[in-house]
Amino acid sequence: MTSMHSRATLMGTISTGIVAAALAVGSAEARIVKIEITAKESPTFEGKAFGAAGQYEKLTGRAHGELDPKDPKNAIIVDIQNAPKNARGMVEYDTDITILKPINNANGNHRLWFEVNNRGNTPAYSLMNEADPDFSKAFTAADAGNGFLMRQGYTILEAGWDPGAPATPGVFGIRVPVAKNADGSPITGPSMEEFVIDDDKTMQGRLTYAAANLDKSRATLTVRAHYQDQPTVVPADKWQYTDEKGTAIRLLPMGTAFQQGTLYSFVYEAKDPQVGGIGFAAIRDVGSFFRNASADEAGTANPLAGSIQYVMTACQSQPCRTLHDYLHLGFNQDETGKKVVDGMSNWIGGSTGIFLNYRFGQSGRTHRQHIARWFPETGPYTNQVMLDPVTGKRDGRLARCTASNTCPKIFETNSANEYWAKNMAVGLVDTKGKDLTNEPANVRNYFISSLHHAGAFPQRGKGVCQQVRNPLTPVTVLRALTIAMDEWVTSDKAPPASRVPSASKGTLVTSLPQTVQGFPKLQGVAYNGRMHTGDLYDFGPNFDKGIITQLPPKLVGTPYPALVPKTDADGNDMAGIRIPDVAVPVATYTGWGLRAGSEDGCDAAGQMIPFAKTKAEREMAGDPRPSLAERYPSHADYVTKVSAVANALKADRLMLDEDVQAFTKKAEESAVAK
Repeated sequence: MTSMHSRATLMGTISTGIVAAALAVGSAEARIVKIEITAKESPTFEGKAFGAAGQYEKLTGRAHGELDPKDPKNAIIVDIQNAPKNARGMVEYDTDITILKPINNANGNHRLWFEVNNRGNTPAYSLMNEADPDFSKAFTAADAGNGFLMRQGYTILEAGWDPGAPATPGVFGIRVPVAKNADGSPITGPSMEEFVIDDDKTMQGRLTYAAANLDKSRATLTVRAHYQDQPTVVPADKWQYTDEKGTAIRLLPMGTAFQQGTLYSFVYEAKDPQVGGIGFAAIRDVGSFFRNASADEAGTANPLAGSIQYVMTACQSQPCRTLHDYLHLGFNQDETGKKVVDGMSNWIGGSTGIFLNYRFGQSGRTHRQHIARWFPETGPYTNQVMLDPVTGKRDGRLARCTASNTCPKIFETNSANEYWAKNMAVGLVDTKGKDLTNEPANVRNYFISSLHHAGAFPQRGKGVCQQVRNPLTPVTVLRALTIAMDEWVTSDKAPPASRVPSASKGTLVTSLPQTVQGFPKLQGVAYNGRMHTGDLYDFGPNFDKGIITQLPPKLVGTPYPALVPKTDADGNDMAGIRIPDVAVPVATYTGWGLRAGSEDGCDAAGQMIPFAKTKAEREMAGDPRPSLAERYPSHADYVTKVSAVANALKADRLMLDEDVQAFTKKAEESAVAK
């Protein structure tokens, strides 16, 4: 995520005129005009029942939407004026949908749990239920996993929003139009690809958009080993387009593989940009329809009509950045002026937005310390409205929804990886590195200590990293926060207080020197403080209109602070929500890692470095961390400490009782101190 790409560019994404228009009240025409339910499983999950909610059914189909490009709420979508119109002057799109609902709507909790999915996949569902079903097939009982969402009585909605999602069964896609010039000719412009090569077998690089022409003099391919290296130009006679449509490139002579451990950048003239910002409108309109509508325009009944009182969104990573922009661009206000989403739970979204509402946008790109640093991830970085002294602009993600009284309640929950790989700290400190103290009343920020960019399932082995990857998961905390959000939205019960690293408390620090950051010196474990930096980029004079003309962008400087969580003597993060694995550790767990054969960051991965079993073993290895035997005089002592931490988290409403019991049982069954 963030190269802290220019707040000058970030906050200038929308021009002053468009901002004013977006805040104005217009005659909105954005709506879902047709729904199609093409498949129904009733009951699903092989008939399994879930407490008071009973059995569930699965409805699968499509929703068709129309947008009035003249409506100020839609005019903010880049290139919507250049999209084809139907006979009513509307811009059309359609999106895949699936609804999981109690067979009897009355048995549900009357909350819509609307996952904003990741590249068409459903990791937030997996986080809650610890199951990863194929949505294109009939669900088995195992696809319910632990059944958490169903046991709570939620109606679950999945819908496509990402035009970059692959057209694959079980992946939620959206069909949006291609922008054209007024005479119907293709729109062309600069685009850029980055190919991250971690093997010696990659033979071609696919292009997001087809090349406008095959003139190689109008394209440049470069290669480098690290983000900060000066790129080397690959001569034009050493690469070619793979076909006459210009959809991919390969190296020459034929059969030459891209160089392992390198980054290739390809800048070229592309054609036929999708109107990607429609994805924001799809989230808005689908959510509003299933909450409020009785039927579509043809009279097809809304299967949730009258049953939904509140809408909660959930996401993991990329779509959380989407929701940042969704709010910033004013899309939580529907066609009637009503709020769409009441509660928004973001996991590992970092502090920026997404490369979507741009001409030739690429929604799948995501900044890491090592990759994608030249692609914009929009801002602003904070929910609160504030002045950025670097750019002189005053903005915040909540500016528009505050003006329209449509702001949701928000949880921003992040791992350590967002600080190391995406410079999350820029959303928590000012430009001088001091803590922000004006957290909005409707926002809470949480930090799950010592986690990587984690999903529902443990990572195993080294992958492309130097060390074994961090296997921890955030599921227990996120389930507890789901309940806390529900209570906040439905009964105004205040959620747990924010828990994040703090510059003033000395738990948010620079990554170098190592003695300041706190990570211990361990034999065989490299530490170089490599992290994302607070960069400022220039993407060209039309960037505020969503049109990039300067590629690669010019690096103006690094004016924004880049800080990471401080660790204890074991190398585990001190601040935040410390799950029992971190508070009563058997290893060092980090949110950062380094790539094998390189000193560069290992992207989303962290690492796990086990403690020695005995004092003699650790002294032989020169390990300064106390051994397991020194930490835990008996197995019972270890179990007692794990149980105490889990119960303390429960008391703070950051862990549910069922997960307390699971942690305690896991400790009891472990071999620690036996």
